[in-house]
Amino acid sequence: MGDMKILLVEDEREIAQFIINGLRAEHFAVDWAETGAKGLMWGKVNAYDLAIIDINLGHGESGIDICAEIRAKGRTYPIIMLSVINDAPTKIAALNTGADDYLTKPFFVAELVARMRALLRREKTLTGPKLVIADLEMDTLAHTVTRAGREIKLNRKEFTLLEYLMRNAGTTLTRGMILEHVWDINADPFTNTVDVHVRFLRAKIDEGHRQKLIKTVHGYGYKIGE
Repeated sequence: MGDMKILLVEDEREIAQFIINGLRAEHFAVDWAETGAKGLMWGKVNAYDLAIIDINLGHGESGIDICAEIRAKGRTYPIIMLSVINDAPTKIAALNTGADDYLTKPFFVAELVARMRALLRREKTLTGPKLVIADLEMDTLAHTVTRAGREIKLNRKEFTLLEYLMRNAGTTLTRGMILEHVWDINADPFTNTVDVHVRFLRAKIDEGHRQKLIKTVHGYGYKIGE
């Protein structure tokens, strides 16, 4: 599970540092937001594999509200809430707003990581091997793609690119996000690699079909949707 992207929303620097060091040692990439406002902004626009949000953020910000807003935006990645309070009502409130798990401080990083891995494994099975948008179907296990029942042959990069678009259906993905997820981070961001591959993919997916699924969001990136 290398290179998973984690959002950490935590206003206490020491706790944040303790979590970041522990997660980086496990090869997770961590974006740390020290305010709820920043965490909410990142949580809505960036593609994360999981978020860790403190319930009691400073300045009257509530982690439960942030979790609710991220869910309202249609983001489905797992969310773990952190809190010093271990009372049932707070726990229930957190789970009711869409949190997946709840951890009471103080805790060991090993326990946090174990819970993260359990959620990330569940996420893999939850989203399932089959992705469907309109008449486009992808089976991620069999590595097959069909449009209107006809099989489409894709190379590995095209398959990975299409899978990333389909898993984030309806969401605009910037070239940077696509480069980072489909190519490794060392890919040159100034080349038009992404555009070229999207063009190849469009030729295979959309040509000859009335309904075009891959859309260009000018000045920003690409998205797939009906």
